[in-house]
Amino acid sequence: MPDHSPENYQEIDGLSVRVDDVIYMPSLDAPHDKPHPFVYFITVVNESSEKVRIMGRKWVVREEGGEFTVVEGDGVVGQTPVIDPGADFSYNSYHVTAMAAEVNGSFFGTTATGQKVRIRIPGFKLEVPDWA
Repeated sequence: MPDHSPENYQEIDGLSVRVDDVIYMPSLDAPHDKPHPFVYFITVVNESSEKVRIMGRKWVVREEGGEFTVVEGDGVVGQTPVIDPGADFSYNSYHVTAMAAEVNGSFFGTTATGQKVRIRIPGFKLEVPDWA
């Protein structure tokens, strides 16, 4: 697994992440100890002058009870998308929790010239509805 230490990557103007939606989805499979599934919709936006390939991600999910999970790996949903200047890449995925949580993290990639870049994910909440 690559080293996604933030100090090895630079942030460049024009690269951003947008959290388009977060939906509590009780119809999805979830283990007994983490019964709350959430689907999230993410868009990586490239308004820079550089072509960027997303090579990996590192997310931290902090549950209200203090437990945290680090989700780290290569690519995004099994892909290493190339995002041209002026373009974006959207996807959705899901995560299960034992209770409400906060999520933050980064995507990691490289430009066409080999520069390592980091794109911060704005923090968002996984809120369990009162009826759940």
